Amino acid sequence: MAAYAIVDLEVFDIALYLSYQKAVRPVLEAAGAHYLARGGEFRVYHGDYQPSRLILVEFPSLACMEAFFQSDAYRSLEPQRQACSSARILGVEGL
Repeated sequence: MAAYAIVDLEVFDIALYLSYQKAVRPVLEAAGAHYLARGGEFRVYHGDYQPSRLILVEFPSLACMEAFFQSDAYRSLEPQRQACSSARILGVEGL
């Protein structure tokens, strides 16, 4: 069953973030994941939540998502992401 990573991202160093984005893409693809939305226009219809930049990534399963976030390949990139952005990341299993 598919699972989705919902990322609310605030970028404060775009050049470093673009470098991270380029490096993380093959790691995501190796995990069987792909972007469904990445920084496009969004609307808040209810509540006062105001995300900065939303990213939605589909994984084959929650187990695959967990393996991705625990992988050495991702963990080696995490300091770079933290140096250029702040993120809130949620995982949810699909229907």
